[in-house]
Amino acid sequence: MGSTKFKVADEKHSAKLFDEAYRPNDSRHFRVHDSQTFVPQTTQTFDLNYADGSHLRGFSGVDQVYMGDYKATSPFGVITDCNSPDFNGVDGILGFGLPHAGSDLPTPILFAMTDEANKDTNAGKLTRKFSFFSTDDEAEVQLGGYDPATTAGTMWYTPALASDDFIVGVSSLKFGHRLTDSIELLQFSSQSQRNYGAPSIMDSGTSCLVIPADTMGGQLQNNPWDDFAKNWAKHKSFWLEIGQKKWEIPFNQWYLADSDQTCVQPSPAGMTGLLVGDVFFREYVVEFDMTAKRPIIGIAPLNKHYVPVKRNTLATFELHEAPKGKLHMLRGSEIMYPAEHTERLTEVDRIPIVNQMGTQYFMDVGIGTPRQKFTVIFDTGSTVFGVFADKHSLPKTIKNKLPHYYFEQDLRALEQVRMTTAPAPLLSLSSPVVLAGAALLNVALLALVAVQTRRSRTRAALSQRVAAYGAV
Repeated sequence: MGSTKFKVADEKHSAKLFDEAYRPNDSRHFRVHDSQTFVPQTTQTFDLNYADGSHLRGFSGVDQVYMGDYKATSPFGVITDCNSPDFNGVDGILGFGLPHAGSDLPTPILFAMTDEANKDTNAGKLTRKFSFFSTDDEAEVQLGGYDPATTAGTMWYTPALASDDFIVGVSSLKFGHRLTDSIELLQFSSQSQRNYGAPSIMDSGTSCLVIPADTMGGQLQNNPWDDFAKNWAKHKSFWLEIGQKKWEIPFNQWYLADSDQTCVQPSPAGMTGLLVGDVFFREYVVEFDMTAKRPIIGIAPLNKHYVPVKRNTLATFELHEAPKGKLHMLRGSEIMYPAEHTERLTEVDRIPIVNQMGTQYFMDVGIGTPRQKFTVIFDTGSTVFGVFADKHSLPKTIKNKLPHYYFEQDLRALEQVRMTTAPAPLLSLSSPVVLAGAALLNVALLALVAVQTRRSRTRAALSQRVAAYGAV
C-alpha cells in the first residue's frame, strides 16, 4: 500500500483492541421488574461476537415498544453484558436491517411492528419501507416511505443484490476535479465483473466511504486505495455509479475541514467491496423498500432547504414508488428506474434523529408499561434491536434460567485482543450466475470486517452474516 500524505479519520494502527473501557453506568438500563408487560424469553440467549472484537451478550424478551407514532408488542434484546466503549453514553442499538434466515436474534423491529399476524400493533397498515437522510447537524428517518419535500429531484430505484442486506453494486468509482478528467478507481478485470459491480453496503452506521485496499481477489486490475492516495488533492469529488447512474460525493462531504481529516478509509484485510456511509447520506435521501422478496434501494438528491422535524410528525403524501415490474426483470446487469407517481395516498411518520457531529445518529424509543425511555444508536446496517439491563438487578426467576457464565464472567475484564480476517479467496468469475454467488460471498467477508471502520458506531454481526451468506 502506498504512503499516505493525508490524515485518515479514525485510522487505527495500534494492536490494542479498545483505547478506553466500556462504562455501563453511562447508560440507562431497562428495569425489568418495573414493566408490567415484560415477558422474558430466557431460552433465547445470544453471544454476539463482532469482527473488531466487540461482544454483546444477553437474552430476548417481549414487551410494548414505542417508536415514533407507532407502538406494538415486539421482541427485543435485553443486553446484559458488553465490552465496547462505542456504547458509552447510549442505551442500546436500533437496527433497521432485514431478518436473516436461521438467526436466533429477535425479529427486526420494523418487521415485528408491521407483521399482519401481530394483533397488538397500530402499525399493521404501515408500508414496510423507510427513508433516511442527514444534514450536517440534523437527521430524520421517515417510516412508510419518503416525503417528496425532502428531495431535490427524482427518486431512482435499483434492486439490492441480496435478499437480506441493503447492498448495491457499484460498477464505477471515479475521483477528480471534474467527471470528464477523473480517474477510475475500480478497474474491473472483465466487463461481466463491471456489469455486476463491487458489492457495497448502504450503511448509516459507517461514517466514511470505505474503498478496497487490494484487487478484491483478482476482480480488479488495480488497488483503488493506492490510486486514491497517489491522486489525493483537495476540492476533488467522487462519483459512484450505481445502476448506470452516477452519484457525486463532493469534497465538502468526504473532507472534514475542522479536523483536517479525510473521511475515506481503506478496507481492512479480508473485505471485498465498499461501505457507503454518512458522506453519502448527507447528499442524498435513501429509501429502503422491503415490500418485495429483494429489498429495493431508492436514491434522490437531498433538498438542502428542507428542515428536519423537531418532533414526531405523521403526514400523508401522494405515493411515489419503485416500478417493481421493471426492477423484477433485472438480472446480472443492474440499472435504475425513476419513481412512478400515483394519486394513491401513503402515510409517512417523520421522526427526528439526533446527529452528533455527523458521526453518530441517536433515536428515542420507549419500552414497557409504564413506558421507559431510551436513546439508541440508529443503524441501517444492523438487524439488532436491544437495550442494556443490569444483570445483577434481574429478578431471580430470570437469573436462574440464564447460563451460569453470564454472571461468572464480565466481558469488560476479558483479555482484549484485536481480531483479523483472512483475505478473500480468488474466485473464477466467468458468468452472471457465478458472479452473483461470488458477490454474496464477498459481502459476507465485507460484513466480517466492516465494523473495524466504524467510528463510535454499532456493528453488523459477524456470525449472522456469515451464516446467511455462507449458505448461498
